Amino acid sequence: MSRRSGRLGIVAATAVALVFGTSLLSPAGPAGARPADPPQLSREGRWLVDQHGRIVLVHGQNLVWKHDPYVPPDSPEGFTATDAEWLAEHGFNGARIGTLWAGVTPDAPGQVDEDYLDDWQRVVDLLADQGIWMQFDFHQDMWHETYGGEGVPDWAAERPAPFDLHPPIKLSFPATYITPELATVYDRFWANEDGVQDGWASAWGAVAKRWGDQPYSMGYDLINEPWAGREWLACPITGCASSYRNEFQPAYERATAAIRRSDPDGIVWYESQLLANQVPNSRFGPVDDGQVGYSWHSYCPFGYLDSQGLPVGVGGCRDYDDTHHRKALEQAETMGATNLMSEFGATDNTELLAIDTAAADDHFTSWMHWAYKHWDDPTTADGRQGMFADDADLSSVKAEKLRTLVRTYPQATAGTPVDLSFDPESGAFRYTYEPATGIEEPTEIYVSPLHYPDGPDIDVAGGRVVGTADHHRILVQATGTEPVTVTID
Repeated sequence: MSRRSGRLGIVAATAVALVFGTSLLSPAGPAGARPADPPQLSREGRWLVDQHGRIVLVHGQNLVWKHDPYVPPDSPEGFTATDAEWLAEHGFNGARIGTLWAGVTPDAPGQVDEDYLDDWQRVVDLLADQGIWMQFDFHQDMWHETYGGEGVPDWAAERPAPFDLHPPIKLSFPATYITPELATVYDRFWANEDGVQDGWASAWGAVAKRWGDQPYSMGYDLINEPWAGREWLACPITGCASSYRNEFQPAYERATAAIRRSDPDGIVWYESQLLANQVPNSRFGPVDDGQVGYSWHSYCPFGYLDSQGLPVGVGGCRDYDDTHHRKALEQAETMGATNLMSEFGATDNTELLAIDTAAADDHFTSWMHWAYKHWDDPTTADGRQGMFADDADLSSVKAEKLRTLVRTYPQATAGTPVDLSFDPESGAFRYTYEPATGIEEPTEIYVSPLHYPDGPDIDVAGGRVVGTADHHRILVQATGTEPVTVTID
């Protein structure tokens, strides 16, 4: 069956609703949500699935406030209800939020700062009200402010001997990682010296206790970009195989055990070491947990060189991205996990962003762009990040960047994805999926309001458009068991 917008019937109404941002069939929230079924994402095979069993693709933004008090303020330059609405309106249905260890237990291990969690709860509630999936992230970069970074509490940042006999070396990001002192600090953490790792795991237990039942949770990203310590020189060659086996994975299992005491079902995300951002050779083994995810970052080396002013071009990132996505899928399969590209971008280079997002479409990869706002980020190699020229003014959005990242895409599929493509220049979209029997809720496709100035032309083969939902979504149902193909121009 095929129908097009602009003709009589419900598809014509759909086009009108998309143009004017109205909702015809769903007054608020995701279509078909049942109040008795709290919306959370879980893992089934390689996929993220919602409470209805639909396969979910996440296009999200990182929200990490790296300065004390480690939570964005309730102000225009921080995060307000207007920001949450802006994200949903532009199709960003996910957020990786920096609920930092430094904020959770700032004074001593096990002493939880409930006020800090309350401050984040304000943001969490705003995101949940818009149906935005949230990944809780213990973000850290270069461990602590002592080394020019952030993330861990002061009590976990005692300087090791003999380095404490002289002032700490503080280089620009990411150079401090390779200093002997910081390498030693990470080695001490992996060895659980002075019980610091126990304190980290305990803090994760507190986060799970607070947000284990949180609507729109998609789980816990255990540590951002871990560093292998003094073994780092071997990582580009061996993939830090011994570090994964003897340090990372045992630590992640300890944190998972703390989380599971409060949340038996939330996804626990294992993140690969920092250098895997450029050389995709993560080495996690099988994980004895049914709800685990592989969190990975993609920062093409050509993109980094471009950000430093070297005119090398980013065309080589196409092969890099394809390899990175394939390796991520292989790593997730080894682990028994789903996977998420939880960082990419950190640049205004729209050619690179287009390459990154097209590769994600090719592999049905969910992603979190770095970053929503710049927020005076102290640890970045490229200051040209964030969606806005002025964090306090949403009208200062970088238009070309927005048009590249705002994509027509399936947010929830009542079946299995087969093929997906979107052209950010023309808006041409094509999506094919195999419908699943037994799922009553429709497939939801976000239709970018930026790419169809005269309204979208929608063609559905093997199904039909049955209505719209808020934030520019169309609802599609299969009319049989044959594949459904949705084409939008």
